[in-house]
Amino acid sequence: MTLDEQSIDDAVLLVSELVTNAVLHAGTRVEVVCRLQPGEGPGGEDAPMGPEGTPGQDEVPRDIPNRPGIVVEVADLHPASTVYGGPETQRRGRGRGLQLIGALAESWGVTYHRTRKAVWFRLDAERAGPGFDAVPTTALGRELRFAETLAPAPPREQRDPTADWVDRGGPSFLAEASELLTGQLDENMVAALAGQLLVPRLADWCAVWLTAESGQLHLARVWHSDEHRIGALRMSLERYPPPTGLGSAGTSWPWPGIADSQGTGGSAVCFPLIAHGRSHGALLLGRAGVPRMAEGVVRLSEDVARRVAQAVATARLYTRQATISRALQRRQLPMSLAHIPGVDTAIVYEPHGEGQTVGGDFYDLFPMGDRRWCFLLGDVQGSDPEAMSVTGLARHLVRLLAREGHGVESVLNRLNQALVEEDAEAAEIDGEQSRPRFLSLLYGELEPDPAGGGAHCTLASAGHPLPLRLTTDGAVAPAASPQMLLGIDENPDFHADSLELEPGETLLCVTDGVTERRNGIRQLDDDDGLSDILRSCVGLGAKAVAERVRRATHNFSAEPIDDDLAVLVLEAVPAVEPPRVP
Repeated sequence: MTLDEQSIDDAVLLVSELVTNAVLHAGTRVEVVCRLQPGEGPGGEDAPMGPEGTPGQDEVPRDIPNRPGIVVEVADLHPASTVYGGPETQRRGRGRGLQLIGALAESWGVTYHRTRKAVWFRLDAERAGPGFDAVPTTALGRELRFAETLAPAPPREQRDPTADWVDRGGPSFLAEASELLTGQLDENMVAALAGQLLVPRLADWCAVWLTAESGQLHLARVWHSDEHRIGALRMSLERYPPPTGLGSAGTSWPWPGIADSQGTGGSAVCFPLIAHGRSHGALLLGRAGVPRMAEGVVRLSEDVARRVAQAVATARLYTRQATISRALQRRQLPMSLAHIPGVDTAIVYEPHGEGQTVGGDFYDLFPMGDRRWCFLLGDVQGSDPEAMSVTGLARHLVRLLAREGHGVESVLNRLNQALVEEDAEAAEIDGEQSRPRFLSLLYGELEPDPAGGGAHCTLASAGHPLPLRLTTDGAVAPAASPQMLLGIDENPDFHADSLELEPGETLLCVTDGVTERRNGIRQLDDDDGLSDILRSCVGLGAKAVAERVRRATHNFSAEPIDDDLAVLVLEAVPAVEPPRVP
């Protein structure tokens, strides 16, 4: 049996189209089998069938007409995947798989039969008409062998080679670009990644402009396949930035002569970086030696530009939020600690949250006038933004009450009242979703003795780890009595304790991030563990004591610390005798 040249060409083209779809969209191995079907034989009602009702390796489907033609079978060899094609598969994002475009099949007069794992084509030899040139059937086998190895189609005249790559690898390239750009939180890093993605796969060079706060464009990144030309290309592009108001599609751009060494010219296209209705910059691509970029290359570049724009918008949103967060967090803590004559001070503060400068712990040390200073160390339940807002409220309210003349007991009572009222208002607004915010606070006043050294201390601990006093002979004891948390009871009765901090004595104040540091089932302060650490600090200054406590807390367990950490140390130093006047 012989076939005409046109029938063989049609069969080769159909198989190439089908195999390309299967490999590109489904990503599986395929097997191609070609045979000639005479007018009588397999294909009728009595055609043998394969397992589970599917045609066998050497059979054809029953519904293929029983007349002479070319039968081509393309089978998916993946043992588990279902390559089925059709609208349902496309909705699920699986590509076309073993699916030939319907209009293409109709134009060839193809009888199209598909199961879950294989597809059959039949090209009727009758349509060639009488008098065609005879071609041996063995030639058909030779011509179709390239489909099994997925050989590319013969190159077309004046076809951009990048366009062929786009047709084959465009979807996977977009997936790679999305993966690299997603999660980038620095817009300059996004611009740098865009250059490395596009050059040299889609362009010989590219440039990224970003929109500044003033609305002007600044050249953020220039990339060239020849690194020696980057500097000169940047200088050329800086003189001619893209105009504002670029359309959503690519716009042709004048070719800069410095871009190619051969002087053959090329084509350049500029894409706006638009996301969420705002322009974030522009992306410029250039291809040397190509008078006009292929349509497929332009479309793929436009898709990349949209992803770059989205990544820039996300990075800028994160930057704005981080800037606002840092500005608000800076107001939660004092800018610096006040200097107290006759008292050496030290603070260690380590918030637990990643990227946070403030957590649920807070501290303050400020002057009161009349040679008095106030200090506090507190901890709010939780470490979310609402907890941080409570820290700011508590710290500023304590300062205000202290400077209005309220003593230690009055400050705690009024702060407790403010927290209870705020929780009640939140409950009325949010209902069951509101959570009360309890606050532990160590608050005290210091009056240094300029003549004899040391300081008189009045302090109270509301639900806070008790402060420890270290004497010069190494004795350690609590310096206050325990009392309830702030924000629980409407009418608490807070009281203050007093002590004389003699020269050389140290007062250690910590939050529960220190005392409740865990190692298995043990906590650092079990069996007076913190007292033992402080007892080993005899003779050390305030800063050395704070550092030893911090290091001991970290070394207590190999696990990372999972809570805020705050340490405040106050050490009374001996009075300095003034120099004598001769």
